Amino acid sequence: MVRPPTARSAVPGVGRLGLLEPTAAASLHELGWDNVESIPLLWALSRAPDADLALNTLVKLRERMESDWAALDSAIRAETALRGRLFALLGSSSAFADHLVVDPAAWQILRRKELPTRDELIADLLDAVHAVPEDGPPAPDTASPGASVSRATNGLLFRAGESGPEVVALLRKRYRDQLMLLAALDLAATVENEPVLAYQVVGRHLTALADAALTAALSVAVARVCKDGPVPVRLAVIAMGKSGACELNYVSDVDVVFVAEPADATATRLAAEMMSVASAAYFEVDAALRPEGKAGALVRTLDSHVAYYKRWARTWEFQALLKNRPMTGDLELGEEYKAALMPMVWTASERPDFVADVQAMRRRVEDLVPADMRERELKLGHGSLRDVEFAVQLLQLVHGRVDESLHVQGTVEALTALAAGGYIGRDDAANLTASYEFLRLLEHRLQLQRLRRTHTLPAADDEEGMRWLARAAHIRPDGRQDAVGVLGNEIRRNAVRVRRLHAKLFYRPLLESVVKLEPDALRLSPEAAVRQLAALGYQAPEHALSHLKALTGGVSRKGRIQALLLPTLLEWLGETPNPDAGLLAYRRVSEGLGDQTWFLRELRDEGAIAQRLMIVLGSSEYLPDLLINAPDTIRMYADGPGGPLLLSPQPEDVARGIMTAAARYDDPKRAVAAARSLRRHELARVASADLLGMLEVKQVCRALSSVWVAVLEASLAAVIRASEAEMGAPAPADFAVIGMGRLGGHELGYGSDADVLFVCDPRPGEDETKAVKWANSVADRVQKLLGAPSTDPPLLVDAGLRPEGRNGALVRTLAAYAAYYQQWAQPWEVQALLRAHQVAGDQQLGLRFLHVIDKVRYPEGGVSNEAVREIRRIKARIDAERLPRNANPATHTKLGRGGLADIEWTVQLMQLRYAHDVPGLHNTSTLESLTVIEETKLLDAADVALLRDAWLTATKARNALVLVRGKPTDQLPGPGLLLSAVARVAGWPNDDGSEFLDHYMRVTRRAKAVVERVFGQ
Repeated sequence: MVRPPTARSAVPGVGRLGLLEPTAAASLHELGWDNVESIPLLWALSRAPDADLALNTLVKLRERMESDWAALDSAIRAETALRGRLFALLGSSSAFADHLVVDPAAWQILRRKELPTRDELIADLLDAVHAVPEDGPPAPDTASPGASVSRATNGLLFRAGESGPEVVALLRKRYRDQLMLLAALDLAATVENEPVLAYQVVGRHLTALADAALTAALSVAVARVCKDGPVPVRLAVIAMGKSGACELNYVSDVDVVFVAEPADATATRLAAEMMSVASAAYFEVDAALRPEGKAGALVRTLDSHVAYYKRWARTWEFQALLKNRPMTGDLELGEEYKAALMPMVWTASERPDFVADVQAMRRRVEDLVPADMRERELKLGHGSLRDVEFAVQLLQLVHGRVDESLHVQGTVEALTALAAGGYIGRDDAANLTASYEFLRLLEHRLQLQRLRRTHTLPAADDEEGMRWLARAAHIRPDGRQDAVGVLGNEIRRNAVRVRRLHAKLFYRPLLESVVKLEPDALRLSPEAAVRQLAALGYQAPEHALSHLKALTGGVSRKGRIQALLLPTLLEWLGETPNPDAGLLAYRRVSEGLGDQTWFLRELRDEGAIAQRLMIVLGSSEYLPDLLINAPDTIRMYADGPGGPLLLSPQPEDVARGIMTAAARYDDPKRAVAAARSLRRHELARVASADLLGMLEVKQVCRALSSVWVAVLEASLAAVIRASEAEMGAPAPADFAVIGMGRLGGHELGYGSDADVLFVCDPRPGEDETKAVKWANSVADRVQKLLGAPSTDPPLLVDAGLRPEGRNGALVRTLAAYAAYYQQWAQPWEVQALLRAHQVAGDQQLGLRFLHVIDKVRYPEGGVSNEAVREIRRIKARIDAERLPRNANPATHTKLGRGGLADIEWTVQLMQLRYAHDVPGLHNTSTLESLTVIEETKLLDAADVALLRDAWLTATKARNALVLVRGKPTDQLPGPGLLLSAVARVAGWPNDDGSEFLDHYMRVTRRAKAVVERVFGQ
């Protein structure tokens, strides 16, 4: 017999309701909700962000309420609005769930349909401590909370009737009740079809509640501090930050500043007591935004505040004052404070350090967030709330000086005013407002969960946390993705939109002012455009505006593409040390590549190329000319499958390419031109990778040395080939080039010359005089060809270290060198030979030369004591005489204290003394020799580490100087923009050039102590 299917129960089971706890069915039965009459309750419960949490709390409430539960149960069934508020609250916040369990009767508060006014909130909090106006109870005809509050609004203080230890619990309970009502109304739409509270309504109500809370706390302070008489001081509490802007979070510090007349001990005690009561009862009260921060006086007079801001205040302090608002206490004094200081706020953008301060402050904020947390940080990460607030405040400061419509405090209100004034596009303002409010909504929901101050999203793998957040934020599936997927997409979309609009806010209106991108777009006036460019870091904003006009001029497709690219490019340029020079360089590069169709396409399609190019152009005077003449290097700014393309070429491959290219030409001039062309590309590549932080110092030195050697080898080969062709016979002598100094050590920097020795050896049967004459003509021609004027960095081949210096023969035979060094070599010449290494020409001849000089530079038994004394004498003379006039010996990278010369002479002295016993010291590299010294324990590892660190630090700084200034120089500048630029290019983690300089001097000072101890032994 076939049985009919069992009818499906009309009452949804726990699975359909999304309840996961094993006890859920029993809990529903205990509540009496597992029946048809309770179906509306069950479905409402299922819509709570965490239905299990809500159900468990309801069970606890029933246990606590006993006979009173029937009233709540009846109300839940009858009042849809109450049901929505209660279930949403219990399913969103474990903190408010606990609050209700402790005081079940408080559920009645949730029946209120509207939020109380600010006056009602103040009256309620004052009532908790039985406070009355400080000048006595109100007259009978005004004896109402509202009347008392209105008197307080006019500047009267209150005195609490309760001031003992119990007041904290009384205030906390009353504050939490009011906060709970707001949260319930804010959350109700997630469960029932209740009105959605706008973000601004929530922020303003939270601020009004904070005002009421501090008014009540101040009344307790009055009762405690001034027990025996009236308050003898005027005290105003000024709200700052989010409280000042009426955009508080559910859980946030409340920033305040105190003004008093007089600012005496009584005023200070009142302020401190108010902070203590409020911090214990409600939230942390923070007065760190006062003059001099936490080190400054807690309370100041108005005149003292004004004097501080006129003389000492920094840019960020004026930015903070944008949001000041008299909050409680003597509001008349508070208004005087605001009137006195706000004019200074609107002229802050004219301060000489405004741009640097603003940029440094933004970077410091970003540095507070660990890299692995930036994508989860709603407040401080990329595309975050702070990005919006920072951008809006900067535009207010820039244009508010001449436009009073921007004198508003809230972020949303400021966006509206900026759009109305034509400083940003209306669509951009609307989109940014929407993203800002979405991020603030998520922030509020995260804080409500446990009533903790947090801005961090759940981890990507915390699916349960993300599901709760999605439901609490009223995110619903869209038919393609569940709520978690929709939430993730919305978070990413809004973060990207904030980052994109961050650039457009500043730069799109500037472009609109010089080229009409959209017919209905508002245009900045020329004066506003100049103000905005100045605030963004441009020292010559009028010139910058003319560059923008030139780049976007005409009706060509290139101009239109430039107009679309420039908002983002200008933002990246604005973050560089020298945006003015960077914009000019970008214009030159763009005009130089005007016929190259790939250039703008690559910038448009490859974000990495565009950003890296702006960093390079805004940081370096060395690279723009190289890039104009070697434009293909710009393509290498892209990322390939294995990482940045700038790192793809290896020095050995580049050297072979230079040799091969030069070998194609018989004419030495064309061969050298080909070699120089490839050198140009390699210099541009290496310098770009170095400036972008992709190469270490040793890699840079190796690459620069390798390309120098290749060019020298290619040039020498070309000259010899041409000479043999002219003579119609083979060369009469073998010819070799010996690298000296940094070239010999393979440690060249950008500003280094190539120190060399030229050596020849007549071939069998050749007349020595003719052979040497031929070799001199070859060396002379190589020097002239490489030293010919060019737009590239110079190629100077310096043979000044040859025997007898510049008075000696340019080229000597191997036998002549051997005779000279055996009979006449001075100690300094022996020392110079320590870095001699074969680099070009006949390899065998070069090796024979090295074998000849090995006996001189690595003498048996080590160098003599007389020679050591002479080397020390020469070093002392160099220290005294060679340092340029007006140079700072503490910061001269080559000849300064603990600089390159100190380190290298110390290493070379140890080589002269110990190389005969330590074969590893037969080495031309300073760094490699230091490693050998450490391994053989000739010096302590700690001393070697100090010497190595100083050498690397000085070399990095010296290279950065050339990259920034575009010409060889050894002297670090003093504090200022140039030093900050050098610091950034040298890899210092922030823009603080003074920190970099302090670090440099500390490292070199420690190294100098080692030098004095070792070199002086």
